[in-house]
Amino acid sequence: MRRIAAIAFGIVACLGLSSSRAADPKPLEIGAQAPDFDLPGVDGKNHKLSDYASAKVLVVLWTCNHCPTAQAYEDRIEAFHQKYKDKGVALVAISPNDPKAVRLDELGYTDLTDSFDDMKIRARDKKYSYPYLYDGDTQKVAHAYGVLATPHVYVFDADRKLRYNGRFDDSEVKTVKSHDAINAVEAVLAGKPAPVEKTRVVGCSTKWAEKQADAVKSVAKWDAEPVSLNMIDDAGVAKLAKNGTKNYRLINVWATWCGPCVAELDELVTIKRMYTTRPFEVVTISMDEPSKKDQALKLLTEKHASTKNYLIETADRDKFAEALDKDWPGPVPYTILVSPEGKVVYRKTGAFDALELKRAIVDQIGRTYK
Repeated sequence: MRRIAAIAFGIVACLGLSSSRAADPKPLEIGAQAPDFDLPGVDGKNHKLSDYASAKVLVVLWTCNHCPTAQAYEDRIEAFHQKYKDKGVALVAISPNDPKAVRLDELGYTDLTDSFDDMKIRARDKKYSYPYLYDGDTQKVAHAYGVLATPHVYVFDADRKLRYNGRFDDSEVKTVKSHDAINAVEAVLAGKPAPVEKTRVVGCSTKWAEKQADAVKSVAKWDAEPVSLNMIDDAGVAKLAKNGTKNYRLINVWATWCGPCVAELDELVTIKRMYTTRPFEVVTISMDEPSKKDQALKLLTEKHASTKNYLIETADRDKFAEALDKDWPGPVPYTILVSPEGKVVYRKTGAFDALELKRAIVDQIGRTYK
């Protein structure tokens, strides 16, 4: 038994983790000193706790790209920063998540992962005016603070003693009744205790490195899903294009003889897995000859494309094109996103840009819980 424990401890040590990391750490207690940090920011610089020594109040916001709750607060966080940055309040945002520990189906409300490169994209697109730092590689700082979820707010006074720990406010998308973090900041600026020093944290749980195994398992489970390829005629295609379901329907026209088509199949599979819990589905239509059905199915199987897959059976390619989308000029690959009402809200002739397509999808199905 001791030998097993020793081996387990050795494995943990090799990973650079403490033995306590199997469980989520406890958040800092009120009155605790702010743990130091030295982390890379999306601005290309490393940021240290000492860089904010002159601030009367330091707000450390733990947030991330993918979480719908975190995204729901982005505009409020920016407004907060603009209001208080000239009042002696410094705001530092840090992502605690290990990107490899995030399952693909946990990315259902976003177009981006929690990688450092994707953080740069999000900060650029949303025009963050405050530092956005990355702690996903080691998560040492996140453990020191005891980050439970994103977003998670810590408010420190001029001596860097913790005065508030919890949520930003009490409502993600509805009318806010309790401005907990702002109330704490106002109180600390006035030299008073926060009216409420501690609240529950609402958001996506921190993605600790220990969750990597679950992410790997999820991929293996998806890879084991059966792949099929069914024939479809012009009338069937027209029905697909009209949609009439509750889902947004992504339709991709491809062929085994089309290099760009084959190249983007991997991304289609990723997209299907990302938004699998949302009102969304992926449909592929092969333009291979019916005699090549086995070849097309073999490729789809190799790609683990457990999407809804069809091979067109038509005597008139123009009729097929008209049934799918009158605005399709003809080349493949061709991709359209169809609303539940049958409206094409995105179309792309040729290879799609993955980020652009994901953004089009999430802009339709939504980034927050509404």
